[in-house]
Amino acid sequence: MWRLPSGSSLSLSHPNEVDRVCKVIHELFDLDRNMEAVLDECGVVLSHDLVVDVLHRFKHARKPAFRFFCWVGKRRDFEHDSRTYNTMMDILGKTRQFETMVALLEEMGEKGFLTMDTFSIAIKAFASAKERKKAVGVFDLMKKYKFKVGVHSVNFLLDSLGATKLVKEAEVVYEKLRDRFVPNLQTYTILLNGWCRVRNLLEAGRVWNEMIDKGFNPDIVAHNIMLEGLLRCQKKSDGIKLFEVMKAKGPLPNVRSYTILIQDLCKQMMMREAVEYFNEMVDRGCRSDVALYTCLITGFGRQKKMDVVYDLLKEMRERGCPPDGRTYNALIKLMTSQHMPDDAVRVYKKMIQSGVEPTIHTYTMIMKSYFVTKNYEMGRSVWDEMRHKGCCPDDNSYTVFIGGLIRQGRPDEACKYIDEMMQKGMKAPQLDYNKFGADFSKYGNPAILEELARKMNFAGKFEVSNVLASWVDMMKKNSKRREATESCR
Repeated sequence: MWRLPSGSSLSLSHPNEVDRVCKVIHELFDLDRNMEAVLDECGVVLSHDLVVDVLHRFKHARKPAFRFFCWVGKRRDFEHDSRTYNTMMDILGKTRQFETMVALLEEMGEKGFLTMDTFSIAIKAFASAKERKKAVGVFDLMKKYKFKVGVHSVNFLLDSLGATKLVKEAEVVYEKLRDRFVPNLQTYTILLNGWCRVRNLLEAGRVWNEMIDKGFNPDIVAHNIMLEGLLRCQKKSDGIKLFEVMKAKGPLPNVRSYTILIQDLCKQMMMREAVEYFNEMVDRGCRSDVALYTCLITGFGRQKKMDVVYDLLKEMRERGCPPDGRTYNALIKLMTSQHMPDDAVRVYKKMIQSGVEPTIHTYTMIMKSYFVTKNYEMGRSVWDEMRHKGCCPDDNSYTVFIGGLIRQGRPDEACKYIDEMMQKGMKAPQLDYNKFGADFSKYGNPAILEELARKMNFAGKFEVSNVLASWVDMMKKNSKRREATESCR
């Protein structure tokens, strides 16, 4: 079977040891055998670097990650530090295991391992889950453990809420905490950004005016946020006016300002205007960066002007601005959206040769493109290479892979990977389970589907469980009819 080219190894001081530990976890966790006993017998030399690297390999699979974390914590030859705790905290937060996360935070407090990073992880996790009260409650924990609640920590909370479009909640928190801190320019800039994100220019204008009334002069960051907000709300003429005012009265537009404007023009396929602003920026002595080139590459790529795309890539290197992961992923997205997976793989090879590490998103795009073009063998090769490289599959990559197996007529194997997801503590994939049951009934073993339905029910996925159970009943009835027909012959 054809394999994708191997890239540079992860920057680990002990990659072979990490591979060895991860292999034990992966092979024994799903089988419910004594993973810990086998790890004890491995003779692995534990270090904080190794623990962090192993946890990163299972960052989307909280159950094996936490089980490994607990095993390490019980070893006499090892003691967790702030870094290993924070890595586990981050995994629990992103998978919304808040009860365990808070228990771990309390444990860190008792051992004196808490850092500001710990609280930042907790705030971001609660904010991402739209748990405003719990996010604010982190400040009570900070006070409990003698950490100062100041403008920087409040700003982080407001920014985390705004990033998840909870700007109304951010305003409530701001008002509630005003007596605990003195707002600075960044505080107002964060609130401004929050309102612009949700396309509320009226409130954004109010914050802008309040910022000025309090004696703060909006800087280039605030101007760029307002520019992006106007363009996001399709107020292009107002955005251009603000841009011209910036050129005339300051603060002078920087590369970020031009990127915001050029990105909007590229989305509208106005490439001539985009290039004009790019040339203006260069003439003003403002050096272009990777993000700006990536915008232009995406714009010309959508117009299928690949000669221009390759010229831009060449220019990037000549100007000391080599493509990064965002650029390569943008190119791969262009290829896969046009159902050109082989071309996407060529970009992937160049990415590897340039020393840029692929992300889970890179693999998922290529894998999906192969499945869409019904090249299932190549799609499977991408999945195998992703696992071989130690890239932890996330919900989306599992869903794409399982969907490919179903379309290939391999429902039993699809069931195996759905079960693997649930065993790891991940969410069941977003599939049309009625269609899945219908496809399964043509090729699959009813006992396997029945077991999956039972596990779905146990996991609280009652609707999915009922759908699968109905298909199991239908398969059994059809089987009995066939048996009766054959016995009558």
